Amino acid sequence: MEFSIGQEKRIRKVIDEEAVNQFAEVSGDCNPLHINEEYAQKSIFGKRIAHGILSVSYISAVLGNEFPGVGTIYMEQHTKFLKPVYIGETVEILVRIKDIKGNKAVLQTDVIKENGEIAIEGEALVRLP
Repeated sequence: MEFSIGQEKRIRKVIDEEAVNQFAEVSGDCNPLHINEEYAQKSIFGKRIAHGILSVSYISAVLGNEFPGVGTIYMEQHTKFLKPVYIGETVEILVRIKDIKGNKAVLQTDVIKENGEIAIEGEALVRLP
């Protein structure tokens, strides 16, 4: 496959309670902001939020499965967590090629909320397949 600057892939993902609970179990991150509604209601968020790294893991899934695709090697990720993602929200995962040098590419990697706000802003370095 040929790659070019500006090429992108967008996928939608519902951040459901099952995924949040499974991620808490697998990662060991049982922060009550993620798993305890009563606790989360008293927080600055007002209700439970998904783990930020759970959303980032969906970026990884796009890279390895969809775009650039099978054989992509994820080498580096810079991430800024800007807005919470609430359980039940649908987010859009955006991966866009910013630069290509040889067999490596710099990618914009954002997680965008239903209302258009950027929840997670990032940049990744990958080895292209």
